[in-house]
Amino acid sequence: MTEAALGVGASLTGRRWLWRRGEDRVGLGIAQRLGLPEVVGRLLAARGIDLEGAAHFLDPTLRALLPDPSVLSDMDRVADRLAHAVMASETVGVFGDYDVDGACSAAIIATVLRSLGCRVLTHVPDRLLEGYGPNGPALLNLVQGGATLIVCVDCGTAAATALSAVQGRADIVVLDHHASDGPPPPVLATVNPNRLDDASGLHGLCAAALAFLAAVATLRALRRAGFFAERPEPDLRELLDLVALATVCDVMPLRGLNRALVTQGLRVMARRARPGIAALLDAAAAHNVPTAFTCGFALGPRINAAGRISQADLGLRLLLCDDPVEARALAGTLDATNRERQAVEAGMLEAALGQAVAQSNAGHAAMLVHGAGWHPGVVGIVAGRIKERHNRPTCVGALTDGIVRGSGRSVPGVDLGSAIMAARQAGLLVTGGGHAMAAGFALHERDVPAFHAFLNERLAHAATLPRVADLPVEGTLTVAGATIDLAQHLARLSPYGNGNEEPMFVLPRAQVVRADRIGREGATIRAFVQGEGGGPRLKALLFRAREGALAEGLLARGAPLHLAGHLRAEEWNGSTTASFFIADAAAV
Repeated sequence: MTEAALGVGASLTGRRWLWRRGEDRVGLGIAQRLGLPEVVGRLLAARGIDLEGAAHFLDPTLRALLPDPSVLSDMDRVADRLAHAVMASETVGVFGDYDVDGACSAAIIATVLRSLGCRVLTHVPDRLLEGYGPNGPALLNLVQGGATLIVCVDCGTAAATALSAVQGRADIVVLDHHASDGPPPPVLATVNPNRLDDASGLHGLCAAALAFLAAVATLRALRRAGFFAERPEPDLRELLDLVALATVCDVMPLRGLNRALVTQGLRVMARRARPGIAALLDAAAAHNVPTAFTCGFALGPRINAAGRISQADLGLRLLLCDDPVEARALAGTLDATNRERQAVEAGMLEAALGQAVAQSNAGHAAMLVHGAGWHPGVVGIVAGRIKERHNRPTCVGALTDGIVRGSGRSVPGVDLGSAIMAARQAGLLVTGGGHAMAAGFALHERDVPAFHAFLNERLAHAATLPRVADLPVEGTLTVAGATIDLAQHLARLSPYGNGNEEPMFVLPRAQVVRADRIGREGATIRAFVQGEGGGPRLKALLFRAREGALAEGLLARGAPLHLAGHLRAEEWNGSTTASFFIADAAAV
């Protein structure tokens, strides 16, 4: 068994701490070549970054990393058809999805086409009434509205039957990234890096990134046709805020091209030029420079909330809104809807956790819980909460009229999407699909036991995972060494997210000299810590601290603790300070 870091085999939250290390010589070489602190060089090496790739990692640019869109199967056909629609001033229908990626990708296509003179109709399906993906009545409605071309974004790969409803009445192109177990639908073009026959290697792109690449390819086609001889080209860089938001919220790996898209997109977002995003930042009280954390925890949940329990197109309407006054009203509605979503989620979570605990005690490799009266719009969030607590792939379903409709969330190294698609092929599901970390499904209630048994067998290796996920830590810091300068150097490794986790450090034997509750309902603990021998103090923060052994350990201010967390530079009222954000703690 791997040796536990600092001997922590079970922290206050039950986690084992493990060292995550890179090749020291590579890290030292990176630090020397780029003039970085040695610890930053070691962190880059631990992320698999070599001497040649370090500069691009720290300063990712689209000039260096943006591929030729044509490497994606069918992209040239999509670009040519979109360019033709622009030159012929056609009406185009954009069919989206009700999550952040769907809203952002629909907004990208609609914005570009409208700026080029097309009339654009949009449709986002109602989660409860229409379900996920294209459906015949909605597609026909777009055609009846005048659409001669329909662009499906973040959906459509597995919708051949629905798409056939408008065959011969409108051309259809698909921009999607969801996994497929068969050929693309028989439409004009399907761009999907996860098509079985796609050789682009761009498997980790979300739909908004594909929409951006489609816009790049379309402008190139129009340029070749002389369309911009007497008119300016739209600046596609202004769309990167949408790409960044979708990439983070769809939990795409923040490496390579995605890292460049998010880095540049956050800079666009910081200018607050898009009224909808500016208004939503204000509604979320996110006044600092936006980060990936802002996207994932402030903006994303509010946009998603509409598709979960309210009007599915509210998020898209906000992103397309040009009027600041209207944008503030829409953002306020989304903020209120998110609070309502939180209340609905809390009501479901307790019952779902009760089922999950029993399954965990029984040794199941995968969790599958469901209940009547549960809201289908929040099953994915509840699945994520259970997955976090039990470190197992989890599916949560809402039962209505004998059908269980749900969502699943997985843990690293366990491909839930493939298991869901295999279950559908085995006849256990009515519908099902997704990707490695998230999936959706529907089945008859009578088939729930068989489906659960299938998941347990298919994902049997998940049963060997620890009941609480291990915590990788990357080094130790002294309180005195946790400086503003070091925090600012560490920030160069951001944006953080899937595939580039924020560095986790340990303050060994830290003494909590003060701790109190702050914020709404006292859910945050603010502590001040110092080294065992005294010296300077460092502010430390613990969020979601209403209860639990970790909160109790900090508030006790007793014996020294090993504190694990993230060192960040915080700006407030024109001054910068270093703060430690606590993720875990262990008794010494």
